[in-house]
Amino acid sequence: MGRAPLPHLASILGPTRRSSCYISSTQWPFSIQQHSFSSSKNAKGTARSVTCPRLPFYFETGFALFRKRPPRPFPPPFLSPPSGSFSDPLSTHHQSRDRRAFVNGELIQGCTNGDDAVYASDHFICVNDGVGAWSSRPRGHAGLWSRLVLHFWVAAMEDDIAKARQSVYQPDPKRYLQLAYERTLDATSGPNECLGTTTVTGAQLFYKGSLNNTQSTVTPLLYVTNLGDSQVMVIRTKSQKLIYKSREQWHWFDCPRQLGTNSPDTPNLNATVETVELAEGDVVLAMSDGVIDNLWDHEIVDNVSKSVQLWEAGEGGPASGDRACGANGGMTFVANGLMNAARIVATDPFAESPFMERSIEEGLANTGGKLDDISVVAALCRRNKSF
Repeated sequence: MGRAPLPHLASILGPTRRSSCYISSTQWPFSIQQHSFSSSKNAKGTARSVTCPRLPFYFETGFALFRKRPPRPFPPPFLSPPSGSFSDPLSTHHQSRDRRAFVNGELIQGCTNGDDAVYASDHFICVNDGVGAWSSRPRGHAGLWSRLVLHFWVAAMEDDIAKARQSVYQPDPKRYLQLAYERTLDATSGPNECLGTTTVTGAQLFYKGSLNNTQSTVTPLLYVTNLGDSQVMVIRTKSQKLIYKSREQWHWFDCPRQLGTNSPDTPNLNATVETVELAEGDVVLAMSDGVIDNLWDHEIVDNVSKSVQLWEAGEGGPASGDRACGANGGMTFVANGLMNAARIVATDPFAESPFMERSIEEGLANTGGKLDDISVVAALCRRNKSF
């Protein structure tokens, strides 16, 4: 991740907008099956429990992570400090600290990888890349910012889906992201002030067509939201083709658009939303710039397609069912293969890389890969058999 924008940036840069593609609203069928995202509880707070309708298509997911350094611990109140009681036995002191992260009494969703945050469910995948420069500053917590934006983004999406299960629903990922940004500002302000910025990229799986009309063809539709230099790609592994990739957004070289402290960027003004028509068996990737700074597009397509072929041939570990297109466990194998390919380049000071090429174009002396946090979420588009 690149540098944080300077405080005066807002006075010299204006907002940019890209139009989003509108898809007609859809009404949930009354016979649709329900499922719950989470229902676990704990002594300090609860995991979110939201009942949402099952959609005609779903993601089967896997992820792989490589961090360039350990993440900075989240500060209170997001992570409990060690107990201050003198009655705690020294030998059990570690048990007096709950290492799970909370916000507003809820477990923070997702997973932290260095300064990155990742999330994967059957309808949404996301990678947020926190700007690592904040880790060297007082009250700087890029990893917390990336994780909180992710948490509130998922929460806003789930709440909207659950609310609309018997009414008209239109995915609105930019609105969800704006709510997440505002809630993160609130959570990190005041006595709990934490500084940081993060890029965001996510892909929400929905569908096009009518579930109530037997004559209508229902097809998977992907809503891709991006702000910054992380990326979503769609790969059709059967033909080894790149179907779609989101565009990176920059203020200047190595300074992407980002949400947070001192940044003029906001989801409403700067996030892009695009729709992509999928086919069953397509692989959707959400990746931090630790991947795309070290691998060219054709290398990513070749790597993912090869991993799917190996999985179909029986390699990569046991499967829980049919292996076609990377199903039943193959997405973890795919994500690991891509992460390792990026890691090899990132840690090689003599490798050729996209980041090196861009640096030279900017007149900067740079060789080898770019050492960075590497986060990969791979998702296979599948049809629910109940439809």
